[in-house]
Amino acid sequence: MLIGKPLFIPPLLQPLTTYTNTTSGEIFDFYEIKIQALTQQIYAGKQATNLIGYNGQVPGPTIKTTIGRRSVVRFINEEARPASIHLHGSPSRPVFDGWAEDVIQQGEYKDYVYPNHSPRTLWYHDHAVHITAINAFFGQAASYIIYDPAQEATLGLPQGNYDVPLVITDRIYQTNGQLVSPAGEDDSYFGDVIHVNGVPWPYLQIEPRKYRFRLLDASLSRSYKMRILDARGVVVPMVVVATDSGYIEHPVTTNELILAIAERYEIIVDFTKYAGQTLHLRNARDFSSNEDYAKTDFIMQFVVGQVVTDASNNGPIPQDLVDLDLPVNTNTIDRSFLFERTNSEWRINDIGFADVANRILATPTPGSTEVWELENSSGGWAHPIHIHLIDFKVLTRNRRGVEPYEAGFKDTVFIDENETATVIARFHPWTGQYMFHCHNLVHEDGDMMAAFDVGNTKAQPSNGDNFSDPLSTTFAAKPYRSTDLVEVQTQLLPYISSLDIYPPF
Repeated sequence: MLIGKPLFIPPLLQPLTTYTNTTSGEIFDFYEIKIQALTQQIYAGKQATNLIGYNGQVPGPTIKTTIGRRSVVRFINEEARPASIHLHGSPSRPVFDGWAEDVIQQGEYKDYVYPNHSPRTLWYHDHAVHITAINAFFGQAASYIIYDPAQEATLGLPQGNYDVPLVITDRIYQTNGQLVSPAGEDDSYFGDVIHVNGVPWPYLQIEPRKYRFRLLDASLSRSYKMRILDARGVVVPMVVVATDSGYIEHPVTTNELILAIAERYEIIVDFTKYAGQTLHLRNARDFSSNEDYAKTDFIMQFVVGQVVTDASNNGPIPQDLVDLDLPVNTNTIDRSFLFERTNSEWRINDIGFADVANRILATPTPGSTEVWELENSSGGWAHPIHIHLIDFKVLTRNRRGVEPYEAGFKDTVFIDENETATVIARFHPWTGQYMFHCHNLVHEDGDMMAAFDVGNTKAQPSNGDNFSDPLSTTFAAKPYRSTDLVEVQTQLLPYISSLDIYPPF
C-alpha cells in the first residue's frame, strides 16, 4: 500500500532557560540540541533504518520563537562526522552562520546566537565542508519558525494545529531497509521514495476548513512541481502568502507550485468543500532534470473529516498582507556568476570553495544595493542558488520568467537548465564573509560554493568587527563535558548579552 502511515509532526523544542538583560530588555532563550544516531522503523519486516538526527529524531525538533527574542542554541556533536549548523534564512553574524569549515568535531559543542529579526519560515541544517549532503541526507535538518503575535492576530491566518510544516525529501532504500547513501555521488541524488516529515507518502487527517502549510524542499537534488487534486482529479487552488523570507505583499492563488531545493513557501488551502474526501498532493513528471521513478509523482494525502472543532483564524485571506521595502531596480548588472561543471568539477566562475586564495568572488560595500546575474547555461542540471545573509528580490529569469508567487523577498532562486536569473539585494546589516552556492547538496559538496566579503574585511576584526571572521577562535567549537544550567543562566547568557551581537537593524 503506497499511503500507509500518518504524517509525523515534529515537536516544538522548548528553551531550557531564559535570561533577560535588564538594561537593554533583550531576551535570550537557551536551547540544546544533540546530534545523535537513531533508528526508525520505516518498513515492516525490514531492519530499522539507521539515521543521524537532531535530538535523535528526523526531522529534528521545530524551534518556534517570536521576533526580537534572541536564541542561543547549543549543538553537541555525538557522532563521528563533523558538523556545522546553518540557520538558513537568518541574517546571522558570520561566526554563527555555519561557515563550512567552522565545524564541530565529535565530542565538541558550539553555541550559536540567532537574531530572530523578522517573521518567516527558516530551517536549520548541516553545512560541514564536503559532507553536507551526507549529513543532511541522514537526518540533520529541521524547521525553525519566527512569528509576530501582533501581526498574526491582525491577519487572522491559520495557527496552532492548523499551521503545519511539511519537510519534503526523497531517498532510496536497500532491500534490507537501510538507506542507499549519497557518499561518492558526484552528479545528483534522486530518491525513489518521497518522504514528508520523515514518513514515506504519509496521510494527514484534517478538518474541512483552512490550513496553512509551510513547505520546505529538503531533498538533496530533487525539486518539485506540485499541485493538489481532489477525489475527481480536479485541481484544488493553493494561495501563497509567504516565500523564503516571509510574507509577500498580496496573496497569490496558483494551481501549481514549483518548490526547489531549500525554498520555502507558506500556502493556505481551503478544505471546506471537501468534507469526507481524500485529496492528493502530487508531483509533476518530466520536470527539470529530475529522475522519475514509479511513484515519485505522489507526495502525500489529505484525509478530510466532517467536523470543524475550531473555527478561529478561518476567515477570508486579507488582500493586503504586508508592505515590503523592496529595493528599486537599478537596471544594471553589478556582478555575474556562471554555475557550471567543467572537467568533471562543479564551479562558480571556474572557482571552487577549496580554492581558499581565490574563493572570495565579491566584496560588496556595506549597505549597498547590487544586482547579481546568476547563469546556468549548461544542460543536464538545475541549480537552486542560495545566498547567505541577504534577502533578495528576483528581477528576471529567461525562458519561463519570474513566477507570480516569487513576489516577495527570497534567499534561494531556482535556475533550471539553460536559465539565467537576476536578483537584487541590499548587502546589510553586517560586515564579514559569507557563502553562496548551489543548494543541490551534491553540487555544493563538489565545490560549487564560493564566498563574498561585505566590507572587504579580509577576516580581520580591524576591518570589520569581532564577528566578521567566520573562523574566529573566540566562537569556535569547544570540548563538551556537560551543560550546567546555573552556569548558563549566570555566566554564559549575561556574557553573550554583553557582546551586543545584534544591535537593532
